[in-house]
Amino acid sequence: MTRLMPLPAISPARPEDAPAIAAILSGWTDETPWLPRVHSRAEDLENAAELIRRGWVSIAREAGQVLGFIAHEGEEIHALYVARPARGQGIGSALIDHAKARASRLGLWAFEANLRARAFYRREGFREVARSDGAGNDEGLPDIRLEWSRHA
Repeated sequence: MTRLMPLPAISPARPEDAPAIAAILSGWTDETPWLPRVHSRAEDLENAAELIRRGWVSIAREAGQVLGFIAHEGEEIHALYVARPARGQGIGSALIDHAKARASRLGLWAFEANLRARAFYRREGFREVARSDGAGNDEGLPDIRLEWSRHA
């Protein structure tokens, strides 16, 4: 879907954004059949609040609504999610560009089964550098290490 309006500004998340961020995360978990729910909605909210407290979260907001968020600590991306109605409109790319503007390298883990995310990251210039059996993530699912470098 092509976005006809300009992309929303990216700004630091505030504590009051935690419920919207948790709802985006929980919603994605609910709609992803291959992903087991290992955290309750209350735990998603606690996690969102903690990421915001650490200063890792930036959000795309439009008309008072959080459309998506990225959580990154320096070069490491911990989460990138876009609300279902806002997907396919460039929000994810804008959030990645925001992180790229602040680092010369970025890395993340994506689930092997998440073909859509893997394709997105490839389009954004990330390349696969490693694979794991999932022993290092809460869900126990195989995952892939992806990295981007400004100088690649």
